[in-house]
Amino acid sequence: MKYYSTRDSALRMDSAEAVKMGLSRDGGLLTPETIPQIDRAFLESLVAERYQTRAAKVMGLYLTDYTEEELLSFAENAYGPDKFDTETVAPVRTLDDTTHCLELWHGPTSAFKDMALQMLPQLLSAALRKTGEDKTACILVATSGDTGKAALEGFADVPQTKIMVFYPKDGVSKVQETQMVTQEGDNVGVCAVAGNFDDAQAGVKRIFSDSAVRETLAKRGYFLSSANSINWGRILPQVVYYISAYCDLVRDGKLAMGDRVNFCVPTGNFGDILAAYYAKRMGLPVGKLICASNRNDVLTDFLRTGVYDRNRPFHTTMSPSMDILVSSNLERLLFDLSGENDEEVRGYMAALAESGRYEVSGPVKAALKEQFWGAFCDEAGTAAAIGSYYKKGYLMDTHTAVAASVMEQYRRETGDDTATVFVSTASPYKFCNHVLTAIEETPAGDGVELLDQLNAVTGVPVPRRLAALKDKARRFDRTCEKPGMDDVVLEFLR
Repeated sequence: MKYYSTRDSALRMDSAEAVKMGLSRDGGLLTPETIPQIDRAFLESLVAERYQTRAAKVMGLYLTDYTEEELLSFAENAYGPDKFDTETVAPVRTLDDTTHCLELWHGPTSAFKDMALQMLPQLLSAALRKTGEDKTACILVATSGDTGKAALEGFADVPQTKIMVFYPKDGVSKVQETQMVTQEGDNVGVCAVAGNFDDAQAGVKRIFSDSAVRETLAKRGYFLSSANSINWGRILPQVVYYISAYCDLVRDGKLAMGDRVNFCVPTGNFGDILAAYYAKRMGLPVGKLICASNRNDVLTDFLRTGVYDRNRPFHTTMSPSMDILVSSNLERLLFDLSGENDEEVRGYMAALAESGRYEVSGPVKAALKEQFWGAFCDEAGTAAAIGSYYKKGYLMDTHTAVAASVMEQYRRETGDDTATVFVSTASPYKFCNHVLTAIEETPAGDGVELLDQLNAVTGVPVPRRLAALKDKARRFDRTCEKPGMDDVVLEFLR
């Protein structure tokens, strides 16, 4: 299968080249030229399989220049017991007859980003071999909290790679920051950026498109690649867990094969819910895709009006991984809904760059309304959802609470009683202070010392790698302004 850019559909490359490149040099996102279709027989063949086998078979539909044996080996490495604390990898918890929770945080960094970022380094390493690349890949990452640590964990000491992560200073939780700045590995770097996530993300994109920086790095033996969800190698492993969740529900008798299910996904950069959209496009029996935002409600407004307008206040919230006003992966959705019209997509992206705003065409608006439903949850609603679900016996983090709250809004407003899976994207232990407050406890601190307090109050086990943070030394303490991010990269890659 070939891949092309959302801004130039004449461009064609194999999947290994797309994974290696990460972001198209024209600024577009690399996207498969066709969406493989799955049928009832395919799904039935996966119901009794392990997660690793499901991953290899689904990814093999897109990565046609990788063998199924390679992909199965990668999946065994990515999702094995030394990495994940549950054999099921991405378990589905049933809360009532029509409500289920897909837990994606059982990996090494206790966040859903592990589902892709334990796989991507292996896909990239193989891509370097397949394309005969002799330069070292430098992975540049902008993170709103979880991607950074998951990428660092995945790429630490991977041969022929280096990784630099930028995160917004004072824009991530104390546990998230501690995870990043204590990261081990000889090929890793971490730097805070004065500003918010959008500033960090814009800086990374600018570096990617700077031909002078690329030329300088090429002379030094490096090329740039991405581990953000702009890389197709990040999106594809996420498609797997929606298909896997459906198979688990069928296996456990919660759904009959062919029954529809709704997915409610907390999202900021639109990558996680985009993966659910691709699963639906492939033929997974999905009803509505419910897009859950926090107070940064740019996606809610867009899905309801067809107008994307980032010109609004930026809110720092208790769900920081969703504190985003420029949702990069939306470009892939626009490309698909516009009939792969690269000219139309270029127009939207140019308007966004120039004025911070664009309005999609009538056909795209209609498609959005048919496929998606969006709403947001404010800080009070997030805390209320944590408290409410805890009283019912389920402890969740702040991002998951946004999804749970928006799912309930959807049900109240539409009356839709379709079985629904809301996605849990992080362990509650990554946001101890807010979770403790929401369950009516007073936090005795603001960092890793709260892990023990939350455990003592709830009895929920602390993920072992988070517990180990208490004994780790800080390795990185650099902060830069957005215009200085390229200097940080050039110094890192001397």
